[in-house]
Amino acid sequence: MRSRKQSLRVLHVCSEIFPYLKTGGLADVTAALPAALSRAGCDVRMLVPGFPDLVKHIRNKHLVAELPPRFGAQAVRLIYGILPETGLSAYYIEAPGLYDRPGNPYIDIYGQSYGDNHRRFALLGWMSARLVEGFDFFWRPRIVHGHDWHSGLAFAYIRALEWSKSRHLAGTVFTIHNMAYQGNFSGSVFGELDLPSWMYSPEGVEFYGQVSFLKTGLAYAGKINTVSPTYAREIHGGEQACGLGGIVWRRDGDLSGILNGIDTDTWNPAADPVLATTYNARSITGKKQCRLALQQEMGLRSPNSGPLFCVVSRFASQKGLHLVLGAMEQIRKKGGQIIIVGSGEHYLEQAFSDYAGRYPQQAAVRIGYDEALAHRVIAGSDVIMVPSRYEPCGLTQFYGLRYGTLPLVHRVGGLADSVTDCTPETLLEKTATGFVFEHFDQSAMTDAVNRAFDLFATPAQWRSVQRQGMKQKLDWKRAAREYKALYNAVLPANRIS
Repeated sequence: MRSRKQSLRVLHVCSEIFPYLKTGGLADVTAALPAALSRAGCDVRMLVPGFPDLVKHIRNKHLVAELPPRFGAQAVRLIYGILPETGLSAYYIEAPGLYDRPGNPYIDIYGQSYGDNHRRFALLGWMSARLVEGFDFFWRPRIVHGHDWHSGLAFAYIRALEWSKSRHLAGTVFTIHNMAYQGNFSGSVFGELDLPSWMYSPEGVEFYGQVSFLKTGLAYAGKINTVSPTYAREIHGGEQACGLGGIVWRRDGDLSGILNGIDTDTWNPAADPVLATTYNARSITGKKQCRLALQQEMGLRSPNSGPLFCVVSRFASQKGLHLVLGAMEQIRKKGGQIIIVGSGEHYLEQAFSDYAGRYPQQAAVRIGYDEALAHRVIAGSDVIMVPSRYEPCGLTQFYGLRYGTLPLVHRVGGLADSVTDCTPETLLEKTATGFVFEHFDQSAMTDAVNRAFDLFATPAQWRSVQRQGMKQKLDWKRAAREYKALYNAVLPANRIS
């Protein structure tokens, strides 16, 4: 085992971590990847804003630095502690005026973005540079790894620090989890960010007269990656580029895609405590009991001879759930059932609920998200539908594979990288793991649903595909190796201890 002195010191900068604070898949990644890197020999620490839902879980706290007012906060303190679930070390920024707000970390109770989000996340980036500068006398990162737009300004502050010192102080990696969320603010806020004036340019933080945190990360990080290889190609232009195709092309030589993994301890049908019974790829019969228990829990007709489809998702236009709406009648008429779990856009909530109200024995809807229920739904279903318009990586299809629930997905982003379509060739080769449709339209979606019914009618082939999916290597070991290689590519030439 390597000593701490020999370990590569990596600071992950993010705004949420599961299970403490989660609004989407980002939190799952920032919980699992740092832990996997730690197991792979890195000396990993986290830097997060002092949101109440994060801070209340951190243990063994002690003060690292106390600072004068910054970015509108009257008092700023950097505090170190331990995250109890993983044992990882974490810094958090105590700035009550900026962070001490209940609920969602980005929006108020009316669903509007906080008007000072530019200052709240500028402070996060600025503190990253201070740690690079040496605010913690006992630990200084050699790699700063930022996640999504919330961390974007970290790379500008580090670049400005290095410019003032005339030396390379830390390697930097920026992971884009979703190009659509950019952290764009009026250009008038640039004067509040304490950055050199030369950075407000089309080559830097400026984006059509705005300050863009995401574009800043693209401009100044040493290496950039997305969360799947296909998505890394897709963001060069068109809809997926979200207006940033030009800078993506400019940084193409520094851009790569690393497919996410999942926490295979948390998502493990052989040991999942919330299931009616456990099962594995060698003995999958327990899945039938999970299916019966789920049908009873959700009020569906049981037993039922057709396949049970499910959706576990945010109700957002990105997720393509209007295609699910269009397929529900086909599923019902062919003798299938469907369970929908999630929340979001009101018209989808209403439409799904109305349909379940008309056909309560064949359709069930739960508005909201419940982690234990999600496990039971995925374990008890036969097909999990992820028909996203775009999907940087997606995690739900991984959960389906892990639980022997065949993913039905649109061939895009990480869905294309992780699901192999059931075709005569792949079924013969025993490489098929699900159902993939090419065109983002109702006809293609319905065809995929029909193919799922056809395969379900041949139980031996269905079980073969289930087992193939359950055998996939879905943990974070592979991704951790790829990230370590990325870190080594950006290490500072002049080592600073």
